[in-house]
Amino acid sequence: MSRGTCATIDARALATNLAKVREHAPNSRIWAAIKADAYGHGAVETARALHAADGFALATLDEAQALRDAGIQHPLILLEGTVDADQARQAIALGCATVVHQAEQLAQLEALGPLVRDQSLWLKIDTGMHRLGVAPEAVADYWQRMSALSALPVGLLSHFAAADEADAAPTESQLAVFERCERQVGSVPCSLANSAGILAWPNSHRDWVRPGIMLYGASPGFGKTGQQLGLQPAMTLTSPVIALRDIAVGERVGYGGRWTAQRPSRIATLAIGYGDGYPRQAPDGTPVWLNGQRVPMAGKVSMDMITVDVTDVPMVQIGDHAELWGNHLSVDEVAANIGTVGYELLTRVSSRVPRHWRHLD
Repeated sequence: MSRGTCATIDARALATNLAKVREHAPNSRIWAAIKADAYGHGAVETARALHAADGFALATLDEAQALRDAGIQHPLILLEGTVDADQARQAIALGCATVVHQAEQLAQLEALGPLVRDQSLWLKIDTGMHRLGVAPEAVADYWQRMSALSALPVGLLSHFAAADEADAAPTESQLAVFERCERQVGSVPCSLANSAGILAWPNSHRDWVRPGIMLYGASPGFGKTGQQLGLQPAMTLTSPVIALRDIAVGERVGYGGRWTAQRPSRIATLAIGYGDGYPRQAPDGTPVWLNGQRVPMAGKVSMDMITVDVTDVPMVQIGDHAELWGNHLSVDEVAANIGTVGYELLTRVSSRVPRHWRHLD
């Protein structure tokens, strides 16, 4: 039975954020990134809410299999490609476009021969992030070998490392490298822009864009929250007050007594903790929204509970629901207080937190 803690997912917000992508990149097709269980929102339901996307970008074959099992027929792309020949065969069977970023992957596809003939292939270029991708000087050779395998046009893609930062030089450098590679192979499908690129680098949009975090209403950076960027939060994480107690001056709260009352205080305990994915490293003062105002965390996060100082909030009662992030409190602001990013908070919400969907109708 649920403790009352839940993540409410708003399908309308997802659709609105997808429309925002189209506003920024009207001439591009959209791979909507729904890897990592759609950033913690639930991949299958998110795919249905984002049905207007042109395709879905994934990290693993298991993610692709779950979508196909649910009847999702959109084009899928495996952003990290496959790890062996068996996976390559499975990707073909599932109708997944696959990415090649290293020699071993290309050799596996070449060993499959005719099976690859109708496979959509993309070559990933390391334009400066130095994580995945072939070296720019190897692009022409890889592209020719891949083109000999597939009857479909072989695309080029890369990934920005710092498109959200004030210093434009790294992104300009990556764009310049990508453009040199484009000239080597001629007119082929290309994909480069992530959420930050979509919002800030219109000259990077190319044939396909790959929005991720912005679809969920959170920010890719820029020192702004998702709401400040015109996005709508898709997840609202809430938890009920399960206990109230009055604390005298000098009394301490929680493990290790990290928080000490400086005045007669009232403490509310909420039914959420790091077992639910709420970060254990959240410091005192991290904001929570309760009964129309912000209240500060008071004491360390436990596995199943957190405590907040509600001294200045009148009429708090057991059963009142607090918002950890959502429409009133941006996940980006909470993340900044904790020293992380909204991506991490969203994706770490655990499976024991029910997802309740608010659908378009």
